[in-house]
Amino acid sequence: MPRYFTLTEAERMLPRVERALRDALFQKSEYEAADRQLNQAMEKIRMAGGSRVNPGPLLAIRARRDSNARALKETFESIEEIGVLVKDLEIGLIDFITRYRGRDVCLCWKLGEEGITQWHGMEEGFRGRKPIDAEFRAKHRARNEGDDDNGDDEEGEPSGGSAN
Repeated sequence: MPRYFTLTEAERMLPRVERALRDALFQKSEYEAADRQLNQAMEKIRMAGGSRVNPGPLLAIRARRDSNARALKETFESIEEIGVLVKDLEIGLIDFITRYRGRDVCLCWKLGEEGITQWHGMEEGFRGRKPIDAEFRAKHRARNEGDDDNGDDEEGEPSGGSAN
């Protein structure tokens, strides 16, 4: 079951999530550099006809690559434990799930933005981002609780029943 956030809760989590995203980007960069270096070394060995080589440097590169892969995995797991969805690591795009008008929607944030100012439906993605306005602030929720009592549907009509 996903974790739901209010806008305030999500904003409070941003510094922690931003640090984790920056760590993940660094680890990914280091992994890719070690992987390239290892592939280049292996290609040189193949080109030389499989000649004898000192395995020490190759093992050190592989260990560095594997260490960064583990660190990246652990960082992703720590972000997932918070309840944040990483949509695109390259640009630092993340979503926090919330409820609005009886449905799940995403509070959307991208690395470098000052705060969470956009939201979108679950199926819309980044291109469907909309500004967070006063109505959204007043009507979004962190949980399913109360979605059937006085919420509005997508057209602004009373929902009159369960949102699920």
